[in-house]
Amino acid sequence: MYFSRSSLELAQGIIKAAQDKGLTLTTAESCTGGLIAACLTEVAGASTVFMRGFVTYANVAKTDQLGVPEDMLAEMGAASEEVARAMAEGALERAGADIAVSATGIAGPGGGTPTKPVGLVHMAAVRRGGDTLHRADQFAGDRQAVRGQAVDAALALLLRQAETAPARD
Repeated sequence: MYFSRSSLELAQGIIKAAQDKGLTLTTAESCTGGLIAACLTEVAGASTVFMRGFVTYANVAKTDQLGVPEDMLAEMGAASEEVARAMAEGALERAGADIAVSATGIAGPGGGTPTKPVGLVHMAAVRRGGDTLHRADQFAGDRQAVRGQAVDAALALLLRQAETAPARD
């Protein structure tokens, strides 16, 4: 898989920060389909900090693997802040990691609505004992472009958590 220079630089920064602090990482992905995990594991030495990735494309997988409540999915929809936060927090707990990141949204070309258009992606990153960060972006372009931009945005959120996390004792 080809990743942009910016994606790989973000991934390298995350892996280095996690290694320096003795932290472990996990991912929970829907619309990115494992691309965040793939980018992180493109970095040599990632195996020292990257524990696992959850690809939970279907709502039932979000519930079964990450503990996202069915009623939350029914009420808010998968492409929502609430679900992105629940995915990251569920991955953190289920993987036993120190930091988790999630991405969920509408990559297109179909599936958009007036309130949730194609290109809308919600991301969240959480670290053990810390706050869950969230960001939502409306990305432009085709499916590949939306997914690529979502990878970079999610990695940037993960890097922020890794850089501000205290070192593990």
